[in-house]
Amino acid sequence: MKLKALSTAIILAALPTAGAFAAALDRSGQSIAAFLQPGNYFEAGISVLDPNVSGKVKNGYTPSPTASPAAVGLQNTNLGDMAGDYYFPSAALKLQLTDNFSFGLIYDQPFGADASYSLADKASAALGGAGLFHLNGETTEVDVTTENLSFIFGFQPIENINLYGGAVYQTVKGDIQLRGQAYGSAAGLGKYNADVDKDSAVGWLAGAAYQIPDIALKASVTYRSEIKHEAATHEYGQSNVLAAVGGSPVYDVETRTKITTPQSVNLDFQTGVMANTVAFANLRWVNWKDFSIRPQQFDKVGKTLGAVGQTPDNPKGFDLVGYTDDQITATVGVGRKFNEQWAGNVSVGWDSGAGNPVSTLGPTEGYWNVGLGLQFSPAPNYFIAGGVKYFMLGDADAQPASMFGTKNAIAEFEDNDAWGYGLKIGYKF
Repeated sequence: MKLKALSTAIILAALPTAGAFAAALDRSGQSIAAFLQPGNYFEAGISVLDPNVSGKVKNGYTPSPTASPAAVGLQNTNLGDMAGDYYFPSAALKLQLTDNFSFGLIYDQPFGADASYSLADKASAALGGAGLFHLNGETTEVDVTTENLSFIFGFQPIENINLYGGAVYQTVKGDIQLRGQAYGSAAGLGKYNADVDKDSAVGWLAGAAYQIPDIALKASVTYRSEIKHEAATHEYGQSNVLAAVGGSPVYDVETRTKITTPQSVNLDFQTGVMANTVAFANLRWVNWKDFSIRPQQFDKVGKTLGAVGQTPDNPKGFDLVGYTDDQITATVGVGRKFNEQWAGNVSVGWDSGAGNPVSTLGPTEGYWNVGLGLQFSPAPNYFIAGGVKYFMLGDADAQPASMFGTKNAIAEFEDNDAWGYGLKIGYKF
C-alpha cells in the first residue's frame, strides 16, 4: 500500500488544541495545515482550555512604599486559582482554483489572555478588604482577545512545490483591571483600569511547502509579520502620587494605546515511516521579546512614580505588559491509520516560555504536554476529529509591571497544570 492517502488521513487527526496554553499570549499556534490539503477542503473546530494556576506570596516579599504595613503579613500566604477557562473557535476554507493556483481563508484567535484572581484566597483574607490582588471587593482581572482572518494565495509550479502568501486582517481588544497591594507602586491605591476598544489592522504572511505524496512527506515554512495597532483606550483609576506633584489623584481619560502583535515562524514536517503510519513535527518561534504594551496614562503615572523614587526598579516608567525572551514551541508525534474509517495520533510538546520572572497577569513559564487524538471518517470525503492534551505548566516567579526587567518578584506559582480539549470537522469537495 502506498502512503499517499495518509497525508490527509493522519494530519487531520492532529489535535485542535495544539497551541492552547503556549507562552505569553500565544493561543492558536497559527497553523496553515488546512491550506495545504489537496483539492477543495473546509474545516471548523473549537478548542477549550481548563487551567489550574495557583501560587503563594513569595517569602521575603516587601511591600512597596505605598502599600499598607499589613501587607508584610502576606508572606507565604496562598493565592487562589487565577486562570480562567476559555474556548476559541477556528475555521478554514481552501479552494484549488486550477492545477497551479489555490486560495485559502483561515479564521483563528491567535493571541489572548483570561485571568482573574479569586477574592476568596488567603492573601485577601489576611488583609480584609485590601489583598495582594484585591481592593474593597474588586479583583485583578484581564481579558484580551484577538481575531485573525488570513487570505492566502498559492502557486504550484509543479506538483511537489507550493509557494504562498497573502494578507492578514486582525482585530484586538482588551479590558484590564488592576487592584491590590501588588500594584500599589503602579497605581497609588492599587486601582487602575484600561478598556481597550476593538482596533483593526493588516499584516502579511508568506511561505513555501514541499511534498512527495507517495511517501506522505510534507514540509512547510510560514512567516507571519508583526501587526501594528493603535487602539482607542479609556483609562481610569487613582494614584496619590499625582497629587504629590500637583495633579489630581483621580483620572478618567481617553487615550491611544500602541499594540504590535509579534512576528512568528512555523516549521511543519511529516513523513511516512511504515505502512499506515506517519511521524510529524512542528516548531514555532514567536518574537515576544520585542512585544510590550504601555497605555499613555499608565505611562504618565509610572514616570511620575519613578521621578519621586517609588519605583527603584524602573525609575523612567515601565510597560503594563512585556516579556524578556522569545518563545519556542516544539511538538512531535506519530499518527496511524487503523482502517478506512479510523485514525489517531499521540504527541509530546514543549514550550520554552517567554522569560522568568513573568507578569502577574500570566504567571507560568512554558510547559510540557502529552496529547491523544482520534479521527472518524464515516465517508471518504468528511471526518470528525477530537483530542485531549494534558499540560504540565512550568513554575514561575510573578512580578507586577513596576518590577519588569529585574529578578524581583512578589509571588511564586508552582506545580500547576491544564487540560485542553478539541473538536474538529472536515469536508473535502
